[in-house]
This record gives sequence, C-alpha cells and structure tokens, in this order.
Amino acid sequence: MACAAHLAAKGWSVAVYERAETPGGAVKTGEYTLPGFRHDWAAMNLSLFAGSAFHQKYAEELAGHGLGFAPAADCFASVFPDQTWLGIGNDAAANVARIAAENAADAKAWEALSAAFPERAETLFALLGSPINKRAFASLGWKSWRKMGAAGLMDLGQFLASSPRSWLEETFESSKVRALLAAWGMHLDFAPDIAGGALFPYLEGQVNQAFGMVLGQGGADGIIKAMIAMIEARGGSVTCGAEVSRILHAGGRATGIELSDGTQVQAKRAVIANVAPAAMLRLTGGTPDKRYDRGMEKFAHAPGTMMIHLAMEDLPDWAAGDGLKRFAYVHMAPELDQMARTYAQAKAGLLPDEPVIVCGQPTVIDPSRAPEGKHVLWLQVRMVPGQIKGDAAGQITATDWTEAAQPMAERALDILETYAPGTRAKILGQHIVTPTMLEADNPNLVGGDQVCGSHQLNQHFMFRPLRGFADGSTPIRDLYHTGAAVWPGAGTGAGAGYLLGQKLAGT
Repeated sequence: MACAAHLAAKGWSVAVYERAETPGGAVKTGEYTLPGFRHDWAAMNLSLFAGSAFHQKYAEELAGHGLGFAPAADCFASVFPDQTWLGIGNDAAANVARIAAENAADAKAWEALSAAFPERAETLFALLGSPINKRAFASLGWKSWRKMGAAGLMDLGQFLASSPRSWLEETFESSKVRALLAAWGMHLDFAPDIAGGALFPYLEGQVNQAFGMVLGQGGADGIIKAMIAMIEARGGSVTCGAEVSRILHAGGRATGIELSDGTQVQAKRAVIANVAPAAMLRLTGGTPDKRYDRGMEKFAHAPGTMMIHLAMEDLPDWAAGDGLKRFAYVHMAPELDQMARTYAQAKAGLLPDEPVIVCGQPTVIDPSRAPEGKHVLWLQVRMVPGQIKGDAAGQITATDWTEAAQPMAERALDILETYAPGTRAKILGQHIVTPTMLEADNPNLVGGDQVCGSHQLNQHFMFRPLRGFADGSTPIRDLYHTGAAVWPGAGTGAGAGYLLGQKLAGT
C-alpha cells in the first residue's frame, strides 16, 4: 500500500490486486465477537507507522483522508507471580522511580541508557531506515565512524550481534527488569538466547519512553483506509477478492499478472509482489537464478501466534494493582528462562506449557472501540507451533488446530486469570484465531508467523530475504518484491514499500 501510494503520488498509474475481501493483510479491524466491539485482527501498535518516513512525508494528506491516532502515555508493563509489576511509559521520572523501587543500580543503568539514547538513536534509525546497498551503508559507516570513532563503531557492532539475555544480564541486575524488556524480543522471533536480538528490547524500551505509543483511532485499519484513499484520489485502484495466480514474464522481464479467473493485467513499468518468499516461486514458475529460487524456497519462518479477541464487560482486575489498567500492553512473561523454554517448545512443534501472553487493552486508550463502559482485550499467545506435534504439558492430545484451539485458549486464559482473577466472568464474547486461520486469511503469515519470516541475523539486514536481493529486486527484470519479508522487515513502519517506491520513482 505504501509503495503504491508513493508511486501514485509520483505520477505512476497504479493498480493493487488483493486476494482477500478486506485489504490490509494483518492490519485490519472488525467486529469479530459482538456488534459494537472493534478488534484489531493482528497488528495493534502503530508507533512504527506514525514515526515512519512515509508518514512524515504524507502525514497531512493521510490525516485529510481520515487517519487519526490515539496516543498512549502508559505503554507496556509486565506482571510477575509475586503480584508486582513494572512498566514503561513516556514519563521518564516515573519509569526511573518504578525501576528504583525494584533495584537502585538498575535505575541508574536505565538513566544512563536514556541519556545516551538520542545520540545512539540517530545512528540506529539511520541504519534501519536506509536502503540496503553499498552506497548507503558506506555513507552510514563513514558518518558513524566520524561520530563514534573506531571503538564506538565496534561497540555498536557488538551490541547489534548480542542476544537479549547477554545484553540484559550485562546491563541490569534485577530479573524483573530483564524480563520487562526481553518480552519485546518475543514479538520478533528473538528468544532470550538468540544472537542479534538485543536491539529490539532496547529500542522498544527507549522509544516508548521518548515518544510514547500510538494506536489507530477507531482501529488499526485507519492507516489502510487512508492509503487506499490516497491511491484512489490519484486515479489508482485497489481491487479485493482478486487472487493473482501467476506473474507473467517473458524474455527475462515481468509483463503483468494473471488473476485466478483468467483475467490478465499488463504492466508497463513494474510488477510488485507483496508475498512470502516461497510464493515467488509459485507465481513465477521459477527464475533464471537457481540460487535465488533455492533461497526463496528455504526462507525460514518464525513460530506461529494465536490470537484471542475478547469482548469484555470491564477491564481485568490485575492482582498487582489497578495501575496496570492504564497500560496499552501487559506482558505475562515473567522470566527469561520461561521465554526461552516457550520458544524452544514452539520450535519443536509443541504447544508450550506456559506461553508468553501479550494482553492489549486498546479501549483504555481509545474508548470508541467498544460500547460505552465496555472494553475489548487483544490477547496474543506467543509462541505456538504452526503444525502441532504434541503438548509440552502432556494435557492436550489434539494435533490439529481445529481441535486444539479451545484447550490452548483455555490455557492462555488460565494464565490471565492467575494474574487477574475474575477475568473470565467478565467475558461477553470470544473469538479465537489459530495459526492455521491466520495463514488462511493471509498466506504471507506462513504457519501463523505474524512477521513473515525470522529476523535472526542470517535472515536480516542484507540477507533479507537473500543476499543481493534485499533492495526488492529479483532475477526477473521489472519484477520487485516487497513486504515484511524484505529489508527492513516486519512491523507497521511501511519501510520496505516506501524504500522500493522511492527507488522506482527516483526519489
């Protein structure tokens, strides 16, 4: 969508074809439980979009098409079995006070990180927002070397290669402070011991403190509606319920697409595919580059996710205190070892005995999503296997998600009930979305992988999705690849699409 909107703004004639009846992929909102209760299907946090280069360029136009944000001052928290909690919001003093009450040395470490963040953020954001090519990297490397020196640049490289556990144990003493931040790694396939994962807990902690978090006013689908309006205002089109069955190409050049009903659409300048890598082989029938074809076939996906959407009479009564009712996200991930065990179990095909639960409370930030006085909860169960081989707890015998969905949801609700007794009694409606359902709705979410591919080091930066093709190019001329499988990866930041749009339009 971002790529199409930018190209339309640059004078291209664009047409988007989407197999689903509702546009937006994992970014959509609907009444999945009861009338009047609006739930974000998968993505909820729109901070990446609000801070993206695409939004900065088109903010006024998008707002004119109805895009609005609901800012959250209290961003994320973690609850612990001893009925305590820690949280991060955009009040730095409050964050320090909460951490100091847990561990005085950790509060000083947090203050030091916060003081250094503005300077470090400049380099990190430049890295994450840069095209993945030699010129951009050489320029960034030179600027970073001049600013930080050789030692500073090497320290940054070491940090980027660090696992969440190694960085957190080096930086903080308290297991609770470590768990508070490490939970963010589980959003992006970075269990505590995975190299390269330290960046994300660090950034989420510091960015939420510096800028807060934003949700979409009325639902995450506001960004989709606004981008469609941008495209259509310039004569472009977005056609849903139109599945592309193959990409047309001849003589080494992409010429158009064929829909499942046999309709062919010719493209004069480019065919852009927002698909999981394996789908490129199916749609093209293979390319002249066998290394590329094998890379697309072997592209690795993260474990799956299960969503539980709840229409609620009221918010959970958190045993740790009513202060948790203010937070957009509450993580139930109390220990690094528990997160590591959950990840290993899911990777082995086992239903985790104690999955990580992310409880989104969007109606605290945006009451318009539910009838007056009511609420919705957005529960993300991370991680679970796309294909079930067994149950780590030895209780669920089903190996098909159709039968395993309800007992696994009950396990997740049991965990929520432990931290917020009485929550079940407040549920008015429930809708479970399994990994199988996520993939059926959007084939890019292979096995329920919400990030369209692991972001571990062998499949990130210049290797996303494959060395030599991280800029969206493919071995077929005028055929381009975009989406979460392409650098800079997953999230709602529109990075891959906007970078490709700039490349194609020349600016």
